Amino acid sequence: MLKPLIATLVIFQAAEPLGAQSLAQRIGAVADGTVRLSFAAREGVCSWDGGRISINESSDEWRPDCGPRLVRVALRLENKRVQSIHPYVGGSWVPNPATVDLGLVSSPEAGRYFIDLAQSGSAGASDEDLLLPAVLADSTTVWPSLVKIARSPRLSEKLRGRAVFWLGQAASEAAGLALDSIARDDHGDREVRKHAIFALSQRSTDEAVPALIRIARTNDDPELRRTALFWLGQSEDPRAVTLFEEILK
Repeated sequence: MLKPLIATLVIFQAAEPLGAQSLAQRIGAVADGTVRLSFAAREGVCSWDGGRISINESSDEWRPDCGPRLVRVALRLENKRVQSIHPYVGGSWVPNPATVDLGLVSSPEAGRYFIDLAQSGSAGASDEDLLLPAVLADSTTVWPSLVKIARSPRLSEKLRGRAVFWLGQAASEAAGLALDSIARDDHGDREVRKHAIFALSQRSTDEAVPALIRIARTNDDPELRRTALFWLGQSEDPRAVTLFEEILK
């Protein structure tokens, strides 16, 4: 009776690490090919005809039907390196026996995986695609990681710009403060700071206008001051008009 028991324990111990593997380990186990995974989308994520994805998009008289959805991501790998990412919302996978489907995974873990992938700088995928799955994931707070990416000089300007863009879409006041901080960082990359100024301009008027006025008044970089003034001009806010009068006088 002892030998079967020992055999059972050996089988259990060998199987346990597989079940305990992280999402990154499960994806990393595929050397070449396609890996699919699905996770819950956060509230407000919508899918449109043609595959377009939007977040909280509506108008004064119309709102899209954006019920609970799954985010579905297909990753193409070569030599265990992610070469491309294709995110979708809703729908269903077309069966393909050649792919590895990890099924439904934890949204927070999926969000962390894509943030880590972006921060590592090791993926061959487009910088435009890397952050989108993390932004769409339910039950995740990504803006602190987006700030780190936006400030990282070792990452591409394009990726940092995308991080700033998604910060601008965040609804929380903390994200707005982070954008203001990036725009005012004298040691930051100029193009990334310009992205932050644009992102600030897309936030609510009460938040955007004072921040843009402060940049236009006090920033040492003439090009950044001009950028802030440009977006103030688009706001048509009376406070911006007052500033323009002061400058012209």
